[in-house]
Amino acid sequence: MRLMTNKSTIRYILLWLTLFCKPAIAAATIHHQLQVSLTPNSQQLQVTDRISLASPQDGGVTQPTLAHQGRLRFLLHRGLSPRSMTAEVALKEIGPISDSAPLIAYQLSMPEDQRHFTLEYGGKIAHRLTTQRESPGRASERLRGTISEQGVYLDAATGWYPYFADTLHTFELQVDLPPSWLAVSQGKGPEIGGEGQRRLIRWHENSPQDDIYLVAAPYRLYRKSSDGIEAQVYLRQRDPEIAERYMQATARYLRLYQSLIGPYPYAKFALVENFWESGYGMPSFTLLGPRVLRLPFILHTSYPHEILHNWWGNSVYIEYQSGNWAEGLTSYLADHLLAEQRGRGANHRRTALKRYSDFVRNENDFPLTAFKARHTTASQAVGYDKSLMLFHMLRRHLGDQAFIEGLQIFFRENRFKTAGYTDLKQAFEEAVGHSLDTFFQQWTGRSGAPRLAVSDLAVERVADGFRIHGTLQQTQASAPFPLEIPMLTGLTDGSVLQTKLSTHERETPFVIELTGEPQQLKIDPWFDLFRQLDPAETPATLSRLFGSERVLIILPASADKRMLQAYRALAQQWSDGYDEADIRLDSELQQLPRDRPVWLLGRENLFHHEFVKQLSNLPFSLNSENIKLADTEYSTGNHSFVLSRRNPGNGQTLAWVAGNSDTAVMRLARKLPHYGKYSYLVFKGDQAQIAFKGEWPITQSPLHFNFAKDGRIVEMDEPGPLISMPE
Repeated sequence: MRLMTNKSTIRYILLWLTLFCKPAIAAATIHHQLQVSLTPNSQQLQVTDRISLASPQDGGVTQPTLAHQGRLRFLLHRGLSPRSMTAEVALKEIGPISDSAPLIAYQLSMPEDQRHFTLEYGGKIAHRLTTQRESPGRASERLRGTISEQGVYLDAATGWYPYFADTLHTFELQVDLPPSWLAVSQGKGPEIGGEGQRRLIRWHENSPQDDIYLVAAPYRLYRKSSDGIEAQVYLRQRDPEIAERYMQATARYLRLYQSLIGPYPYAKFALVENFWESGYGMPSFTLLGPRVLRLPFILHTSYPHEILHNWWGNSVYIEYQSGNWAEGLTSYLADHLLAEQRGRGANHRRTALKRYSDFVRNENDFPLTAFKARHTTASQAVGYDKSLMLFHMLRRHLGDQAFIEGLQIFFRENRFKTAGYTDLKQAFEEAVGHSLDTFFQQWTGRSGAPRLAVSDLAVERVADGFRIHGTLQQTQASAPFPLEIPMLTGLTDGSVLQTKLSTHERETPFVIELTGEPQQLKIDPWFDLFRQLDPAETPATLSRLFGSERVLIILPASADKRMLQAYRALAQQWSDGYDEADIRLDSELQQLPRDRPVWLLGRENLFHHEFVKQLSNLPFSLNSENIKLADTEYSTGNHSFVLSRRNPGNGQTLAWVAGNSDTAVMRLARKLPHYGKYSYLVFKGDQAQIAFKGEWPITQSPLHFNFAKDGRIVEMDEPGPLISMPE
């Protein structure tokens, strides 16, 4: 499962707000003293906000960018009715900022030396979840904000507090709410008080913030301090075991990232259970859905990702106008680093490159400087996967020590400021001591990717050994990219020679001089370069079908009525995500088309025999009672299975989905888009619980060459991780 993680999910709602209210690099900081009363059953809040135009940490001195010449504008939710409680300050409504956003712009008029004023406002906030489709079968839920008996979720996009242009915020927050409820925000807290029918919760944060969050529900709080930082868990039901697991994981990941980057910038980190399925990352807490947080793998995947966002995106803020760098850097130092620690770094990079190849085409590609937030799977493949590869290539260019030093400089110099790719470049230039202009211009300012091929490859014996020579080609339609291409040569004595070919031309001849006889040559064997993969470098997987523009979905006409209805419902649900999806019965077709990918649905599908024949060279067998994959056998009576293959004649991908019940098929409709990187899957029972997953073996790559007559392979272990997990 891939979550809609991190702060970009919320920022997607705020994109239209960026030009109007997003802080500039030298943003001023104002201070809010917020007194909030929540009444969930009527969806109401009442707020008194004493605003100071200079944050306490600024020594009471207003920064120059905050000079207001007697007028200030702010945004507030349309359901709230603000009024000025300061005699010298007049309030005027300007009007809605857009037809779709729930925000109204207001103007304050005041003496030029006015530094403090108070606003009061209140009313109803009640928005519904909206669904956005990202790719076939895959969607995310978004919420502009709400107050309800299920819970409260409010942020800048909601407009629950006055949002001023070109400012960051510090705050003191006091929330009055029902006695069984707790309120959560960023920063230090909660201080819990009150008595009788109401409870008072206090939070405060003196470091500049680009948003102020307010989340509330009837929570049970678990808390534990480690190394001066408090781990907190807020659950809707008592569950001390899962709370303990999360608190231990929090301490472990905080130690890891403090040793890599620098001091954790907040007083606590909290896991907060949401009332809808989500994966959001806010400053000093994450908001995970009830099902999501209980998935066993989340502790080792999405959870460290959200913790790391407290360095990247939630304390060094994103300069969205020049591109969102934080998702790629967080993915690289969380998802990728943890895979690297397990010896799976190359596989993780290959998967990232394959997502880009499967989902991104010329018409939906864009440079990293244009990435703001994920809104489709294609935008994720650019903003997360291409950006991840950018930082990996930068690390390989600089070396691990300079790369880590650059990370630490970037964090130290931009903590609680807004930063962009220019600031990243300057930090890494300071670490390495030379210009990185060309590197950043090419990989952040250009769309597209290089595609590699080798021609005229030969091995010859020379007087003092052997020589390999050939020509490295960039075959993409666009201009060549500057590349540092790793090349590994395995020798008959078991040794491995590592070389690097620098190129910026369409064709670059190369020569490798060897003292021993070569057995093999591998070009970019660990997927260190951002590039378009050749289909032979990757197995057939479901993502190729989910990323296609047009598909044919073939239903089994002879299936019983309930199963046929379930398959048809799956096909119709997925078809919404394609530009063109043709749904046909197998009885209507004479043969499989060769011009598009194909989904075969049902064990009774007339074309399944043709499909199975083309799996004869893979670790797979099937009979009426059992399916066998990679030496493991499963009963077809109690298991659903999904298989994919690539047609060797035309390169199109086909997949066969065979459910064991109509209930299982409907669950597969939702689940399969999250398993796109796999070639085959087995699910157990009506609940379609994953039982087995994997990828077909890769037998040949056009960038790997074997010279040995006996076919022997020299083992080439990939480099170790950037940093190991602390004890």
